[in-house]
Amino acid sequence: MPFIPLHDTTPRYLIARPWTTWALIAVTALIYFFQVSGPPDSNLQLVYGLGVIPATLVGSAELAPGLKLVDPLLTLISYQFLHGGLAHLGGNLLYLWVFGDNVEDAMGHGRFLAFYLACGVAAALAQVAVEPTAAAPLIGASGAISGVLGAYLILHPRSRVLVPIGFIPLYLPAWLLLIFWFGFQFFAAFAGPSAQNVGWWAHIGGFVAGLLLIFVFRYRAVPLFGLGDPPEGVTLRRGAAWQRRGGPDSPRKKHGFRK
Repeated sequence: MPFIPLHDTTPRYLIARPWTTWALIAVTALIYFFQVSGPPDSNLQLVYGLGVIPATLVGSAELAPGLKLVDPLLTLISYQFLHGGLAHLGGNLLYLWVFGDNVEDAMGHGRFLAFYLACGVAAALAQVAVEPTAAAPLIGASGAISGVLGAYLILHPRSRVLVPIGFIPLYLPAWLLLIFWFGFQFFAAFAGPSAQNVGWWAHIGGFVAGLLLIFVFRYRAVPLFGLGDPPEGVTLRRGAAWQRRGGPDSPRKKHGFRK
């Protein structure tokens, strides 16, 4: 990863708690620990049976009967919840923790889940399009989370993100970090044989999907590119319920909830 985000300065306006983001983090972590809790053969079967294998998805190869767990099309969802190690898992979940809640805030809990999974599917298809004959399984939430980063860039490019540079923590503009991150994916994708161990094109495809899908999934009242105010007349009640207050005599309050 080209940088390690620790915190961002963007408050939430429409939801008090990012339940979907938290649930995705918890479920993904639990699945990983289940994945590695069994013998090595069991882990291998999960990776091959639930990961996206381009050659099987396009029909040019088939898994051995003992490895196949679901239809190849279903692996476009299941692969997003498997990981290759603690560093892989931890890095992905850290990115989701920092950036996911604000994207969820822009579209709501259910839409965010659909958006997240759709970006993961698009990411896998991008990797398959580039390497349709590959036999190695693609696993991890990186593609879906790349979509979250793309959406965040459209929503909050001027926000500040806390990033340690050496031993110095600095708040840097989100647009700078995310554009650098995207450029790094292209550089790494063409870096040679060492690049084959990572689904760089899945990262690229997921990011582009997030850039585009945020226009479809966000609430219409949510401003883009950090321009304009949050939705007008929004107040939050306890328990994350929210309502719009209208009328010429209604005060226009906006309350932001930080992480």
